[in-house]
Amino acid sequence: MNHDTKPSRRGTGVVSTHAVCGAPCWVSLTSRDLQATQDFYQAVLGWQWRRARLGDRFRIALVDGAPIAGIAAVASMWQMAVAWTPYFAVPSADDAVARVQERGGTAAVGPISLPPGRAALLADRDGATFGVWEGELFTDWETWRKASPAFIRLHTRDAFDAAIFYGEVLDWARERPGCVEVRYEGDEVVLRSHGQIVARIESGALESAPDPTIRPHWQIHFRVADVAACARAAEQHGGSVLREDAEEAVLRDADGAQFTVTSRREV
Repeated sequence: MNHDTKPSRRGTGVVSTHAVCGAPCWVSLTSRDLQATQDFYQAVLGWQWRRARLGDRFRIALVDGAPIAGIAAVASMWQMAVAWTPYFAVPSADDAVARVQERGGTAAVGPISLPPGRAALLADRDGATFGVWEGELFTDWETWRKASPAFIRLHTRDAFDAAIFYGEVLDWARERPGCVEVRYEGDEVVLRSHGQIVARIESGALESAPDPTIRPHWQIHFRVADVAACARAAEQHGGSVLREDAEEAVLRDADGAQFTVTSRREV
């Protein structure tokens, strides 16, 4: 969820969700312990922090001064899972929520007003959690894309079925400027916005799998300079390494949230 409510107009990129309709525009982490979360991600990813307007339980992560992610220490208080969640830009949060419910998904929170916009936390019909954001982005889209969140990937039961669900909810593949383009490449779905690959959808996850790493979920990939150094830092600060190779590592933070660090620009 967008934990700050002040839009930034630095740079020349997009500041309205209308211009990047259906594209990922923010990532957010629900955690239990705010200080421990800040310490972990500062050690592993080098993030700096500033307070958010929503209160003492919220922080904004910064990379080179640019806001790139939100942290909300509300998992215990609101009985929410500890997890990273991507948010997608929509022209109307109300319409997106209605479409999710009509297609068998779930509305967990919202839409709620967070001036200058509105947000909702949702789940698709296979249980993967995502959010939508309507209104102004609080940092321009190009700045956000370049700062650190390189990519998101949906691991799901059926990539093509999921692409239809999200396409209908988020207005993908519409003949309008800025809308997300959808292409089927081999066994996966590739999503582009303004010429950039912004997400992929792949099959293979199991709806009822006991292991949360193979249940349907959106995985956040952060671009880093040194994958191995991030993995070692995660282990040293209470996290764990689930998988690692030269270009990429799947990590779990000290609170249990899963994310990926990658040396690749697009994955």
